[in-house]
This record gives sequence, structure tokens and C-alpha cells, in this order.
Amino acid sequence: MNFVLVERPVPEVALVTLNRPERMNAMAFDVMVPFRDELVELGHDNSIRAIVVTGAGTGFCSGADQESAGTPPYVEGLTRPTYALRSMEMLEDITLTLRRLHQPVIAAVNGAAIGGGLCLALGCDIRLAGPDAYFRAAGINNGLTASELGLSYLLPRAIGSSRAAEIMLTGRDVRAEEAASIGLVSRVCGDVVAEAVEMGQRIASFSQPGVELTKRTLISGLDASSLEAQMQAEGLGQLYLRILTDNFEEATLARKEGRPAKFSDTR
Repeated sequence: MNFVLVERPVPEVALVTLNRPERMNAMAFDVMVPFRDELVELGHDNSIRAIVVTGAGTGFCSGADQESAGTPPYVEGLTRPTYALRSMEMLEDITLTLRRLHQPVIAAVNGAAIGGGLCLALGCDIRLAGPDAYFRAAGINNGLTASELGLSYLLPRAIGSSRAAEIMLTGRDVRAEEAASIGLVSRVCGDVVAEAVEMGQRIASFSQPGVELTKRTLISGLDASSLEAQMQAEGLGQLYLRILTDNFEEATLARKEGRPAKFSDTR
């Protein structure tokens, strides 16, 4: 069985589906290794302008697979402690890969996003929720720490430190409407995958380097040392495109002519 499906619902948007619905798309290595590899391949495909990630069946991703986790790659001959380190390193690379991709990644959260599944959603640039979506920082419920795969970094930045602390320390479910009200997701959608693909199409209509630079500055802004430093990074990106392309002139002309702009990203 193929545990990761990659489709092109429209030419410029890739839809990546975690496909182990009987396990609510849990983070078994049989799923996560090909998922990471598919993301890397899509990152090299310059015709893909946005990526949508979702789950098959009723779940987005239910986190750690406690029954059939599979085997991480390159662990032959390792002792138990080092095996555990390699396992966590591989899962952590999922979050890092999502952030490194040139393309914006949209999480179409169709159901449960639990534990590592919540981390997976937070690793995406944009999150949309279906009506049945819910989120849980499950580690605390399992006698472990709720902090994993970047959750203690990403969640407070998404919803604020107090709300993040409450969600992580109580292990309670956050339903779709609440998730939208606190900023964990952008909005709740009836057909979340269709809405995500449509959003990806809109993003694809803009300048490719403009979108890439915007993603970079959004991520770097989370760790900016100062407002002044971040404004300098933004300003350089703006000047870069203003000087090296005729995108601004095309946008101005398109508005005058009442048509969509077609950005060439060159001059």
C-alpha cells in the first residue's frame, strides 16, 4: 500500500495525502519517511507553486503510532539510546523540511491532529480546518512531556504563550471553531481540501520570488533580533524585485486595464 499519495488537482498545486486511514494516519516511519521524501521532491519541482497537506479518512494525523511504528532508516547496529535519538531526529526533520520548502504549505486539517499531528499542522505555513477537525497536545495525557517536534516553539508563536501553556498542560481538545477564534487555524471550511487548493491557486498567481521571499521573511520574523533588523531584510527583498523585475509596472498596468496581472519575474 502506498502510504503517501501525491496528486495535482490543478497544475500549480500539489496535494499530499497521508494515506493510512485505519491508523488515523499515525506517524509510523513507513508513512513519515516517504512523506518527508515526497516533500523534498516537490520542493525541487519548480512548476509546483503551493503544497496542500491533508489526511485520508477521518483523521489528519494522530501522532505517534503506538502499535506499529515501523523502523526508521539507517539504524542498523545502533544501541537503544542512539536508536531513539535517530528516530526523533527523523521526525524532527519533517517540521524542518516543511519550513525549508520554497513553496508555501497549507495544512488542510480534516480531522484529528493529535500530538505529532498538531506539530505537523503547525509546521505548515497556513492552516485551514474542516468542521470535524480538532487538535490535542497529547504527550501530557500519555505521561510524557507535551513538548515535541517544535511544539513549544511554534504553538506560543501561533496563539500566544498563555493559551499555548493551557493547551499543552491540560491536554484538552481544541475544536475547529475554537481553533479559528484563537488563531490556531485561519478559518473553518466546509470542504477544507478544496478551499486549500483554491488558496494555493491564488498564491500561484503571484510572483514566484515574491512568494518565496514572503515565506522567508515570515519565518525569519519569528526570531528577528529587532524590528529594525527585520525591516532591513524586508526592504532588501522589496528592492530586489523592484529593480530586477517589471512586476510592479505590470501590476499597475493590469489594474488600469481591468485584468489579472501576469508576472514575468524578469525585466
